[in-house]
This record gives sequence, structure tokens and C-alpha cells, in this order.
Amino acid sequence: MGTSILDRPDHCTLSRVVALATVCVVVVVCTYATSSPAGKDQKYNIWRRRSPTAFAPDDDLEVALRGAAYANRTLILTVLNEAYAEEDGLLDLFLRSMREGDGTAQLIDHVLFVAMDQQAFRRCRSLAGLRCYLLRQRDGDDLSSEQLYMSDGFIRMMWRRIRFLGDVLKHGYSFIFTDMDVMWLRNPFPKLDVGDGEDLLISSDKFNGEARDYVGNELNTGFFFVASNARTAALFDEWHAARRASPGMKEQDVLNRMKRRGAFRRLGVRARVLETARFSGFCQDSRDAAQVATVHANCCRTKRAKVADLRAVLRAAGRLNRTAAGLMRWPAHSECVRSWT
Repeated sequence: MGTSILDRPDHCTLSRVVALATVCVVVVVCTYATSSPAGKDQKYNIWRRRSPTAFAPDDDLEVALRGAAYANRTLILTVLNEAYAEEDGLLDLFLRSMREGDGTAQLIDHVLFVAMDQQAFRRCRSLAGLRCYLLRQRDGDDLSSEQLYMSDGFIRMMWRRIRFLGDVLKHGYSFIFTDMDVMWLRNPFPKLDVGDGEDLLISSDKFNGEARDYVGNELNTGFFFVASNARTAALFDEWHAARRASPGMKEQDVLNRMKRRGAFRRLGVRARVLETARFSGFCQDSRDAAQVATVHANCCRTKRAKVADLRAVLRAAGRLNRTAAGLMRWPAHSECVRSWT
């Protein structure tokens, strides 16, 4: 049976170390021998990574991550700018999906909302109960307005995101990254397991039916889980560095090129593709709405079109019940289709 990414053991407490040092040595040895998610794979251990003590206690990123993370140093990350944060826009839809979803409301406290500009940060802080972090601008690069798909600003924003996520891994935190145009209809954690010690669980635009075939599936970076370890930190470093040799390419296309050229295998990164039956999107709708955890407004160009069609998704999800689930069809993503014309 698979092991959820949240089902991980805690460390020995400091009191045990102080009181019974000799016993704690035995406990530590036993813990390292049994703490693999599958109970057998010794190579994969969520705790074997850079120690958080390598970062100053007043490191603002460390403070923000620690505040949002579960006890096993896993959290949810999403990125927003002023355009995404405007009222009745993607931020509000994202929050609505989590508040109305099946088993998702309690997850909001573990989401860190990473703002790319002051306006988005202020809007985030104005909403009660959200954990907000301001990503400092570099060289006055203003990305607060809507960045259309494949525009220069869009590409810069995607690469800034990858650099930030690499920093999170180096702080020793594992995470689910979710685009803000992903609606959370059900708690996805039970559907994310690392029973075989995977480092990366990632969505795809169109799933070919083979979860292990990360080369044959076109990966989508709008929703993924990544475990913090030396392999994934190296992957994100190499990924971001590849930007210099990839002018005009967005980060998702570069990652797909890297996997085809054997980067995952060379770095030892174990990856699995998430099937669209559970992690759906506009590129390939799930046929069984009862199984869907998330819906991504991929294959869509503009923010206005995403908002319109995602509202329709949430209305349909609100009508969903167990008896009708298998018969329900998602609404046509008509605005997103028209966004390309």
C-alpha cells in the first residue's frame, strides 16, 4: 500500500537526547533503519537532507516556510502577482475551491502564498488566515500586470519561480507546488504516495497511461510534488542554469527537454507522472469526476478566459454528488478555446 507524503515519522525529541544520550543513539539508529516511506527503501528518507540549522533563525524565508509546513517539513506553495490577486480573480477562485472542496479547507493553513510584487502581497495580507511571503524584485523587474502566455514577462516570471523553488529545497522543505489556476476539489494528499521512493510526482497535459513513462508524457509544471534531497536540489540548479542556453523558452519546455536528454537518470531523480484521471486539466478532462482531486486551466491563454471557465468548473463541482459523479460531464471550456483566436 502506498505511503502518503504526509505519513512520515518525527525526530527524537531533545529531552530524550539530554536525559538518555546512550539510549538516544540506539533510537536514532533504529529510526534511520525504518523511516523509509515504504519501510524498505533505505535510499529515500525525507529527513536526510540539508539541516535547517544551516540557515539563520531570522532568515525570512525560513521563518515563512516553517510557519506553513507540517511537522515533516512539507508544505504547499503557490505564486501570485497583482493581476492574479485582484478581487474576483484567480486568487479568490483558488481560495473558494479549497474552502469548498472535499477535505481541503484544513489545508489552507499550510499554503504559503508567494507574492511577486507589493500589490499582491498587500492583497494577500488583507485576507484573513493566509500565510503570505513577498519575493523581492530583482533589478526593478516589474511583473505585476498580467503576463500573457509565452510573452517575455511570462517567461521571466516562470524562471524566477524556478529559482525560488530551488531555494525552498535547499532550506530542507518538500512541497506541492500548485499554479493558482488549479482548483482543488478534493484533498490530493491521499492520492500522492511515495511508496517507491519517488523524488518527483508531476502532472501532465495528456497522460499516456504509463505513470513511469516520464519521458513519453509531456510534463506540466503547474502541479507537482517534490521531495527535498540532494538529487532534487541538483535538478533545480541545473534546470535554472539551463535558462542561459534556452533563450525564449519557458521553464516547462526546458524541463521536458532535459528529461529527454537523460537529466533525470543522470542525477538519479526518481519521477512519476500523475494521471489526468485524478489530476485533470483543460487539455485532457477526466472522465470520472468522482476521482478528480484537482483541475488545471491549462491549454488556456488569458486570465479572463481562465476565470470564466474555472467558475464553471466550480459550479459543476458544487452539483457533484456520489450518485451522479460517474455521469457528470465537465462544462465545455469555451472561453479558453476562444482565447487562442
